[in-house]
Amino acid sequence: MTYQTEEEQVARIKELWQQHGMPLLTGVVLALAGVFGWQGWNNYQESQAANASTLYQNMLEVALSQDTEASRTQAAEIAEQLRDDYPRTRYARFAALMQARLAVDSGDFASAENLLMEVIDGVRDPALEEIARQRLARVLAEQDRHEEALELFNTAVSGELLAGREEVRGDLLLALGRNSDARAAYQTALGALDDPRSRPQLQFKLDDLAEEA
Repeated sequence: MTYQTEEEQVARIKELWQQHGMPLLTGVVLALAGVFGWQGWNNYQESQAANASTLYQNMLEVALSQDTEASRTQAAEIAEQLRDDYPRTRYARFAALMQARLAVDSGDFASAENLLMEVIDGVRDPALEEIARQRLARVLAEQDRHEEALELFNTAVSGELLAGREEVRGDLLLALGRNSDARAAYQTALGALDDPRSRPQLQFKLDDLAEEA
């Protein structure tokens, strides 16, 4: 269908606007809202990450400045605030790891265990999860739960993470009197390192076992 005159064309445009104008306008508004909403969300995320980073730095400064009960308590409070205020940031996981270490320093192994389990269950970073598992294994060992600690290592890792895991396993096995298994774990740990000299304590542990053999 064609429109011969300009008046007919204008009339048709008005008719289309009356029929579809509001839906079209609504679509434009929703599209713009989506764009600005996404930008706002990104800005919010960046702001959250920046604030969490600042709080994390404050926590580290307090925790590492003095080795006193007061500084440990203050650092733990900052870590708790970070985890409460910015739970979706990666810094919340780092804060939980630090909080667990502070709990261990204070002899509160139950709290350390809960914090590390929280990281393991909630994190999506395999490397961070493995670090939490290794630390949890040592916390369990402090409570004479060596067999339970060994059961934590049921995923595949490599490189430095494997070296760290096998050293922890070696320590656990040694505590259980399984010296040959401990020796094998330490050897695996050394073999996983690009430069075995970076962890001289591994060679010392192997040498001690060789002297006992």
